[in-house]
Amino acid sequence: MTAGVTSESDDAYRGVFGAIPYALRASDSLLFRSYVVVGSLASVLVALIITFALVVLIAATSNVPGGSLTLSRAFYVVIGIFVLGPLLAPILFVARRHRRNLPVSDNYDTVLAIAGYLFLCSLYIGLIISIPECFVLDGQMTCRDPPTGLFAPLISLLYALPALTSPLPPFFAALLIFAVHRRLR
Repeated sequence: MTAGVTSESDDAYRGVFGAIPYALRASDSLLFRSYVVVGSLASVLVALIITFALVVLIAATSNVPGGSLTLSRAFYVVIGIFVLGPLLAPILFVARRHRRNLPVSDNYDTVLAIAGYLFLCSLYIGLIISIPECFVLDGQMTCRDPPTGLFAPLISLLYALPALTSPLPPFFAALLIFAVHRRLR
């Protein structure tokens, strides 16, 4: 298909909200289809959390003049974009591939789903790294429990990392998504 020629599939979806069901229908990979469902639900959850956090921040700082608080409000939106972009990227890449009938590797959908799931896991790992040893919750000092169980050594290792390193796992997992897309297309 050339750039000047359009087909019925060009109108198969419009934007992100149409790409999600389109990718779900178009892909033959069961793993990718499961990622469409899980990744979409995770995206909605992240969007709600960022929105509610922003509303709480605005309500808590409504009587304070602008300046640095305006920057912190914008920071919430930027963090939301940095999380939602890689969560939705595998879905959007596959939807675009199927809509335009682009030649790619046979396992493109499946490998992008794996990269998407790794990004979800990296978000959780980043959250574990960012948990302080003790913090104030509802006016009371709370300390995290020592890790137990099968993954206790791994959790202990993650707890030992500086909180400043918590964005690194999601950052590298996001890069992996884009690297997989570039490599397999």
